[in-house]
Amino acid sequence: MFLGRVVGEVWATKKVADLVGKRLLVIEALDERRDPSAPKVTPVVAADPLGAGIGEHVVVAFGKAARVAFGGDGDFAFEAAIVGIVDDFDVPNAPKSWRMREMPAAPVDGGA
Repeated sequence: MFLGRVVGEVWATKKVADLVGKRLLVIEALDERRDPSAPKVTPVVAADPLGAGIGEHVVVAFGKAARVAFGGDGDFAFEAAIVGIVDDFDVPNAPKSWRMREMPAAPVDGGA
């Protein structure tokens, strides 16, 4: 699994039967690697059973776990699915690009 941000949506008029009626979203992983030359796994196209919106942070599962998220025995033709919409998270020293919202300004000391 990985933590990511929804950055887009995919529409496909021709697709295998397993994907008919499934919403497909483009997910960008929150990547802690600082080396720009390091290969990245994103963007990832993930099936969305939860209704995530553009800009939301999500938990994405791969493989059988992703397919089971849609119920049944998990025998579907996709490899990634959104299994959670994140309310908040805390990763010490995470880059600013990971933030879900702007942090409130520090309180101003009244000089008392």
